[in-house]
Order: sequence, then C-alpha cells, then structure tokens
Amino acid sequence: MSIALPVLKPSDFTSDQDVRWCPGCGDYSILAQMKKVLPEIGVAPEKTVFVSGIGCSSRFPYYVNTYGIHSIHGRAPAIATGLKVSRPELTVWVITGDGDALSIGGNHFVHVIRRNLDINYILFNNRIYGLTKGQYSPTSFEGQVTKSTPMGSVDHPLNPMLLALGAGATFIARTVDSNIKHLAYTLKRAAAHKGTSFVEVYQNCNVFNDGAFGYAQDKATREDTTVELEHGKPLIFGKNRDKGIRLNGVSPEVVDLNTSGIKEDDLLFHDERGDVMHAFLMARLLQPDFPEPIGVMRAVQAPTFEDGVRHQITEATQKRGKGDLQKLLASGDTWRVPSRPTH
Repeated sequence: MSIALPVLKPSDFTSDQDVRWCPGCGDYSILAQMKKVLPEIGVAPEKTVFVSGIGCSSRFPYYVNTYGIHSIHGRAPAIATGLKVSRPELTVWVITGDGDALSIGGNHFVHVIRRNLDINYILFNNRIYGLTKGQYSPTSFEGQVTKSTPMGSVDHPLNPMLLALGAGATFIARTVDSNIKHLAYTLKRAAAHKGTSFVEVYQNCNVFNDGAFGYAQDKATREDTTVELEHGKPLIFGKNRDKGIRLNGVSPEVVDLNTSGIKEDDLLFHDERGDVMHAFLMARLLQPDFPEPIGVMRAVQAPTFEDGVRHQITEATQKRGKGDLQKLLASGDTWRVPSRPTH
C-alpha cells in the first residue's frame, strides 16, 4: 500500500511572525521568491535551516517556517559550518548583507567559500548599512555621501563576485530583487548545487540608498544595462537584442550587431563550467562601461568540506575505535582542584 506524500506549498514555509521591514524594501521580494522556491526544492521545513548574522536581511529566519538561527555579527558562516558538519542531511541557507558578510564577517566569508561547505549563501547587497541608519558599507561606491562619509567615501568598493572567485568559489551567481522570475530561477540553481552556492542579490534600500541599482531594476533600462547569462549562449543584450560583447584580443568590448558587421558567432559565449578566468571576466563587467552580467557565472564540482571531515571521522573510528571522551579529557597532563576549606 503506497502512502501519498504531502505536497508542499509556499504557505507551509510562512511563519506566524509579522514582517518588520520598511515598506518598499527589496527584502520583501527576496522573501516572497524564497517561499515560492522552497516547496519546489522538495525539502521539508523541518529539514531546512536559515542562519543569519546581523542586519536588516538577518531578520529573515523569523519569517520562514523552518528552523532558524539569528546569530552574531558576521559569524553566520561559522555557525552554519558546525551545523552542516554535524547534521549533513539538513539543507542550510545563510542569509546576510553586504555589511554583515564583507566587513566584520569578511574573514568568515572567505573561509566558508574556500572550504566549499554544502550550503547556500545569499548576500543581500544594497551598498549601505540599513539597520544602523545609512553608513557606507564595503560595497558603497567611491565618492558616495553617507552619514559616515559626509564628504564622500574614499574607499574602493569590494566586488563580492571577485572576492568569492579569489577564494575558490565553485558556484557564484548574481540576480536582482525586482526581476522576480530570474531571482526564483537563481535560487533554485543555488539549491541544486553540491557545494557552497554564493548568490549576490542586488537589493534596494528605499530609505537610505534608494536607486543604488536602479539601472538593473528599472524595466525601462535593465535590458540595456544588464546581460542575462545562459550557458553555451552568446552575450547578447539590449531592448532589441542588437548589442553584444566580444573579445578584442584579451579585452572585452561592446559591439553593435546591426552596424559592425560582427555576427553572433563572433561574440563571447558564456561557459559557466569552463576556466575560472571566464568567470573573472564576467565579474569584472560593470556599469557604466558594460552591461552587468546577471545569472550563474560559475558552476563546477569539487569535494565538499563536510564530506571530507566525516570521511576522516569514519576512517579514524575504523582504525582506533569509537573513542571515549572522558578518557580523552583525563589523558595527558591533568590535575584535580581540591575543594575549598569550609573553615
């Protein structure tokens, strides 16, 4: 006798908590698409965990009906690592912002990427500190005037894609909060990847940095200012799909397909599984000189951290036995602290 399995719905992943983000915040869109995607992934709520740090984005675990950990500033990857190693059967998501991940959490970000832990790491990038009311962040652009940079920032902004690639990322992607179909597709691709899937979401903070990614969000401009990556297909963009990107020697350049005499076959073709230098090239294409790539820039397979750790544990157990924690604690140089005199 077969037993019908329950069909999951977005409502199964909706918590009873009131969402406390500013009206119009891009976080609402990311939350809505996540709740649509989770049933399609097919992992039960009790097998799903969201781990966050500190920031507006980090309230996310309250709003999904799964297990969740609202951790400390920048340390969500460390907590996610311990969780995934001890409970590898769980699907683990890290939710973070550009300040939480790339400033105080920068060290943890780099190491979770290089270890290739099998988690999904979603970075909400609004180029500002929103929760602390509008200070500049590691991704704020040069010259940006904020409450903490009244004369304009003199820092060079971090490119999260390049940082992840430099740490050896096996999956990186970029999407936009207002492009909901693309956002949902990208989250599904991330969930399907074995290893650390890193997704940067361009997210609008309409209170402290409104329009930071307006060029990529506005339906009137985004077809000219972004290029949607598709594996094995040429880089073509524009409202009329009449512009493309090709390599002129080793340098990318934008060409007009109507007037240049250049054909589609002459353009640069996207290869998400190819040499890492291709992904580096995609990550370096930025406005205003180029349309910014959205989609999966790199997706390759490599051993995961938790599989390596658990393999070592199994191997050690087979060779040495299960072990005894008390014997371990009492081994080597130990001493007993005498009771304190009562008189």
